Amino acid sequence: MYCQRLKVNVGVLMKDKIYLKIPAKSEYVGIVRLAISGIASRLDFSVEDIESVKVAISEACTNSVQHAYKDGDGHIEITCFLSDKKLEITVKDEGAGFDVGILGTQSQIEKSEEKLGLGLGITFIKNLMDEATVYSVPGKSTEIHMVKSRK
Repeated sequence: MYCQRLKVNVGVLMKDKIYLKIPAKSEYVGIVRLAISGIASRLDFSVEDIESVKVAISEACTNSVQHAYKDGDGHIEITCFLSDKKLEITVKDEGAGFDVGILGTQSQIEKSEEKLGLGLGITFIKNLMDEATVYSVPGKSTEIHMVKSRK
C-alpha cells in the first residue's frame, strides 16, 4: 500500500488530491475507512456526514473485494479530491466488472433477496452520498465516483 499527495489545478480552484492503492483484501478496507474518515474530519464535515462517508467508502471497497477478482489477487485504487466545499472519492478496480443496467431492476432485487440482502452496497452508497455514479465494463473494471458536499 502506498499514499501519494499531490496538488492539481482544476479551473481556478486548487484542489488537493490524495491517492491510495491497496490490495483487494478485506483486511485493508478498515485502513481506507480510517483514512477517509480523517480526511472528512479535516474538512470540517459534520459527525453525521463523516459516518455516511465512512459507510459509503467501506461499501465501495467491499464490493471490489467481493466481486472484482476471482482469485483475490488484485488491487483497489482510491482517489480523493478535496476542496473547501466538497469531498470527491473514486474507488476503482480492474476486476470482473458488471452490467450497470441491472442496477435497480426486478432481477437485481430478486437476486438481492436470495442472498439475504447482499448486493445492496451501491444502493447504500447512493443514499448516503450527495452524488454517486457507477461505471463498469464487464470483464475489465468498475469505478464508483462519490461526492459529499459540506453543509
